[in-house]
Amino acid sequence: MLDFFAIFSKGGIVLWCFQGAGVSESFAGPVNALIRSVILQERTGNSSFTHNALSLKYKLDNEFELVFVVGFQKILTLTYVDKFIDDVQLHFRDRYKNELGQKGALKFLINRFEFEDDFNRLLREAEGGSIARPLKPMRTYNESQKSQKTVKSMIETKGGDKGKEQTGKKNKQAKKAEAGGGEQAKSSSQSISKKAVENGNQSLSQEEIIQRREVFIRRQTTGRAEKTNKSPKPQKPKKKEKRVWEMGGTSSKDLDYSETNSNGSHSSQGQDNDAPAEPQIQVDSMKGDLRDVDYDSSEEVDEEEVEETVVAANISRKGGRKGFGGMFGMLKGLVGSTTLSQQDMEPILEKMKDHLIAKNVAAEIASQLCDSVAKKLEGKVMGTFTTVASTVKQALQESLVQILQPKRRVDILRDVLEARAQRKPFVITFCGVNGVGKSTNLAKISYWLIENGFTVLIAACDTFRAGAVEQLRTHQRRLNSLHPPEQHGGRPVVQLFEKGYGKDAAGIAMEAIAYARNQCFDVVLVDTAGRMQDNAPLMTALAKLIAVNTPDLVLFVGEALVGNEAVDQLVKFNQALADHSMSDHPRLIDGIVLTKFDTIDDKVGAAISMTYITGQPIVFVGTGQTYSDLRSLNARAVVNALMKA
Repeated sequence: MLDFFAIFSKGGIVLWCFQGAGVSESFAGPVNALIRSVILQERTGNSSFTHNALSLKYKLDNEFELVFVVGFQKILTLTYVDKFIDDVQLHFRDRYKNELGQKGALKFLINRFEFEDDFNRLLREAEGGSIARPLKPMRTYNESQKSQKTVKSMIETKGGDKGKEQTGKKNKQAKKAEAGGGEQAKSSSQSISKKAVENGNQSLSQEEIIQRREVFIRRQTTGRAEKTNKSPKPQKPKKKEKRVWEMGGTSSKDLDYSETNSNGSHSSQGQDNDAPAEPQIQVDSMKGDLRDVDYDSSEEVDEEEVEETVVAANISRKGGRKGFGGMFGMLKGLVGSTTLSQQDMEPILEKMKDHLIAKNVAAEIASQLCDSVAKKLEGKVMGTFTTVASTVKQALQESLVQILQPKRRVDILRDVLEARAQRKPFVITFCGVNGVGKSTNLAKISYWLIENGFTVLIAACDTFRAGAVEQLRTHQRRLNSLHPPEQHGGRPVVQLFEKGYGKDAAGIAMEAIAYARNQCFDVVLVDTAGRMQDNAPLMTALAKLIAVNTPDLVLFVGEALVGNEAVDQLVKFNQALADHSMSDHPRLIDGIVLTKFDTIDDKVGAAISMTYITGQPIVFVGTGQTYSDLRSLNARAVVNALMKA
């Protein structure tokens, strides 16, 4: 029933493998896919993985740096696999403990691991234990207790009813006796209360008691009368007051700018001369690759690392001390050359999970990251002067850097040059929800491409939002003013292809690509309408645009301000593209543009959430409102900001 079982080191050396009867395909493809997509990408929080028609279960042995993988058909439901892989791991470790304990990678090549007999025995036991036991046959009527009843037993039951009646009468009498006792108790309690009142009023005379009662009654009656006599006073309706604006002026002529001076410029009367001028953009400042996003890592991180080392040394000398500063200060009590267990890491991982959520990482992603770190470190032996907190924190930082570093590098400049050599335009499609800055960042990317000597055609495929075409036309006009056509052989470096509003976006994109091919444009940037991930008609239209035009790059534009919403957006965008695609291998999101990065300080968790969900890199980072405010992602800087206390 199993297709294969493989035991290999984390260095890639296969120690032992098993292949099921009748299985001709090699298990190298599924295992390599598991290594690329899960182990190298720090996604080991879930112990299962699916590759084509196979379902894979795996277990990590961090003490000896081993990986145990079992594969079987996805349509089968094998309940014994989890227990079976645990049993195999324990038996393999116990049998080859001395060989695995040797130092160096040559131990895997020198020693022979003959594990077939033990494996077959464990497999038979697991399969035998999972076989359902046969159900017991139903008893016949003669074997049941009902068949043993006789007439005598029926008579005894009637007698039993009489006995019940007698006992019922006794119970009624007992209840009456209790009721009588209750009345006596009530009367006795009333007499006790009267005595208590008399004892409480011994110091007052009868006249004083009567006077106090009259005063109390008078207060009650007068209070009620005052409440009833009072009536709410009618309130006069307030009139709306005129608002006086500062620097507003008193004459409407100050607001009339229709008259112009003799020079042809608008009159400056009534304008604020102190208004800040638009920041100047330095031309030719963005040639080549983009600069990394800047982030000044706080000194607290370095101080905390130094403090952890000093604390560990002091504990090893003095024998125990608690209460330290820093984010994980209260959890740095365990040091020494010990083996990490789940119980040791649980409080630290819980604190780290809360810290990640506070930094805008989606709750589900933070939980999966912590589970992955726990599986990566469980069973690992720590150094002598190392705390559990520092070990876990270091492992989490490495995992975050690995997640943010892309599986493949998106080099747009190189890809554009290759497309130019083939005499076709390089097409980039932008998609995302409403208001995240698709058009603005499209203009920034256009400016970067122009700076590197490419011509750009902007396809206005947002035929839904009012003013979308005019916004792109304004960007086109400004970009051409920064790079005048006179400097480029009399040809505008940026042109806009638009067909107005209410048209089919997929058709406009197709015409724009054909126009760019005929006019020898280097890049086509397709601007699409913003849409919520729950809007089925608009998501279908987006999937149609991508399926019909097959762009070279599909970029999802998301803002850095979102938390859990980023997961929902990306999952549903990818799902919509897959559902409405006509091919077996649908085109999904290829990269991410992260906008408004300058507004979040150190709450950079959205970058982790988006990259973890899609497995695709963050290609561009928007850091401002000018054309030059475009950066590439620096994984180390983002992780330092994320781990800042």
